[in-house]
Amino acid sequence: MTVSLRPAPALHVARWLNAAEPLSLDELRGRVVLIEAFQMLCPGCVSHGLPQAQRVRATFPDTDVAVIGLHSVFEHHDAQTPVALEAFLHEYRIGFPVAVDAPGEDRGLPRTMAAYGLQGTPTLVLIDRQGRRRAQHFGHVPDLRLGAEIMALIAEREDGAAALETAAASAAPACDEHGCTVPIPQGDSPA
Repeated sequence: MTVSLRPAPALHVARWLNAAEPLSLDELRGRVVLIEAFQMLCPGCVSHGLPQAQRVRATFPDTDVAVIGLHSVFEHHDAQTPVALEAFLHEYRIGFPVAVDAPGEDRGLPRTMAAYGLQGTPTLVLIDRQGRRRAQHFGHVPDLRLGAEIMALIAEREDGAAALETAAASAAPACDEHGCTVPIPQGDSPA
């Protein structure tokens, strides 16, 4: 997991699809943001990345987790137009907001892709409630791992400290090379 205390780079968007109005990371503060960077002609995106983003959207309340697609075209530009993307989103029943990454100079790397230093697609980015990029995964991410990462970010308090870590540390069992013992609170005795 990549941890950063700096704000995530802004999204450079040429066009939004499946959104009533343009979105910004600033207005999504207070929620965990999952960005799924994809290309509609990328096999890994179609078979893993986008279905996983749909599962996240179906699993977590929108009040806790915002899911955004980022269509970052760095190859096959003529085949991956916004019109073709609209049809693709309809056919694959992708209902979450999708940003069309602003093109780079001379059809180079799209602007958001360059700002985030993405290696390719699919790439999944997690941004915490304070707007900081906390994880960036290129390729397939197992669902259980992603779910744990999202839950850890949801559980963080406003000051960025994990409330669950604090609670776990205060009740940590005593461990050595032979095993771990369950702590017994003061005043309690075993039966």
